[in-house]
This record gives sequence, C-alpha cells and structure tokens, in this order.
Amino acid sequence: MTTNTIITIGREFGSAGREIGYKVAEAFGIKLYDKEMLARAAKESGICEEIFESHDEKPTNSFLYSLVMDTYSMGYSGNTYTDMPINHKVFLAQFDAIKKIASEGPCILVGRCADYALESFGNVVSVFIHADMSARIRRIARIYDVTDAKAKDMIVKTDKKRASYYNYYTNKKWSNADSYELCLNSSELGIEGTAKIIEEYVMLKEKIKKEDKAL
Repeated sequence: MTTNTIITIGREFGSAGREIGYKVAEAFGIKLYDKEMLARAAKESGICEEIFESHDEKPTNSFLYSLVMDTYSMGYSGNTYTDMPINHKVFLAQFDAIKKIASEGPCILVGRCADYALESFGNVVSVFIHADMSARIRRIARIYDVTDAKAKDMIVKTDKKRASYYNYYTNKKWSNADSYELCLNSSELGIEGTAKIIEEYVMLKEKIKKEDKAL
C-alpha cells in the first residue's frame, strides 16, 4: 500500500497517537517523525538539540509569539537567523525543518503544529486523536508505572502545555474539531482500528482526487 499524502497527527496525552502513527507509517511504508523533527531542526540550524527538547511543545508568552510571527512572515529561513531570542530561533528552525521534511515526500509528522506549518501544502491530511480520560489514565499508569491519580495529573499538565503551545503559534484551537480534517477516538476504535480508519481515509481521499482529475 502506497500513498502520496503527508499525515500530521495531533494527540491527547495517553491517546496512543504516536503508536497509531507508527502503525500507519508501517502500512504505507513511510517514515514517522516525532522527536526526529527536533534532531533535524537542531542539525540544520546549528542550535544544540537539548535546547529544542527543553522548549518542545511548551507555551511561551504572547509578546514573543507576536515577535516570532512578524519575523517568520518576513521570510527568515535556514541559518539566516541572527540576533534573535533563543525561543524565536527554536520556533523558526522547527517550522523550517517540518517544511523541508514534508517537501521530501509522504511521511507522518507528530505534534509540534505540523498541520499549521504545512497549511500551504496540498497533499496533507491533519488528524487529531483523542480518547476517554479513563482509558488514558489506564494507559499512562501502565506505561509509567504510576498511580491513577499521578497519571491523571500528568495527562492534565501535558495536554495543557500542548494546547497552550498550539494556540499560541497557530490561528486555531488545539483539540477543536474545526482545527483538523479528521478526529478519532482511539478508546472507541482501539489502536489497530484507529490506524485502519486513517489508512482508509487517506486512500479514499487520494482515489477521489484521481477521479476528479480524470473528469
């Protein structure tokens, strides 16, 4: 099974979004980028990778957001960042890396506002994966070997950070159905079922596009 589509995955903490992404990547024979996006951005920008990890999907203040967007709109790219705050450099470098990765061919990009970075690309399917809180608590408690109370606390804090980051750097709202093309509940469909729905959706969309071009 092959695809020409770039798939972006936003996910609630504990919804198995990354694991589902790996299933889809395996089915299509394409690469999934998660932390690899940070490594790529670090390599191409010359900024230490640990700095990217320390700022990974964490919110910043609104003043910096305005500064970043103003500078980004002026077309800074690659290694041309000079005399900027480190948060600014990290943001720009990561967005550039996402666009470069996507321009190389079909792939899956997890989190980090990839759907927003690739808005100008025509072959993108943006997915958001959520799950019932009870299912997420069980999953996180098992993976990290913590109590249910601790798992819930981790979920709430992580989701809050992801939402703040996404809402600052995009013109959309994290987890809001209007912000994505496809939203799925992994606690209803399971990991395999959710992955299968994404695969079938992508294939159907590509088929429809081909038929429209043939008309």
